[in-house]
Amino acid sequence: MDTVRRMTLKDEISKLSNQFAQGILQAIRTSSLDEILEKDAAAPAKSVRAPRAATSKASVSAPAPAKARRGGGRLHRRSEEELGAIGDKVIELLKAHAEGLRAEQIRVAIGIDAKELPRPLKDLLASKKIKAKGQKRATTYFAK
Repeated sequence: MDTVRRMTLKDEISKLSNQFAQGILQAIRTSSLDEILEKDAAAPAKSVRAPRAATSKASVSAPAPAKARRGGGRLHRRSEEELGAIGDKVIELLKAHAEGLRAEQIRVAIGIDAKELPRPLKDLLASKKIKAKGQKRATTYFAK
């Protein structure tokens, strides 16, 4: 008997949702495009975002540090000087290691975040200041 009642309830919910959907479609079909796209000028636009958690004034007014965010996230826009400084460190390190180093070893030796290294390596390769041998994680970088 329970299964009969559940099926009936399920069928009724399905029937009501179909009626609702058909009513919405009918309302859209009978209205003009201008009416559909019209915004209520009197009502301010409401944000869909959830409200932020309360923060202290000091944390709101303080600018973000000029370093990569730890634990993921996007890097800040680095200047050419910052990229060049990292590139110089990489070249010095590779000159000290004639056998070459992998990107992970370079990153650990310099002490930078994993997201900070690909761009300087790419720039150094493009300017032919370093060379690379291998593929993917097995790529070894050498100073020229």
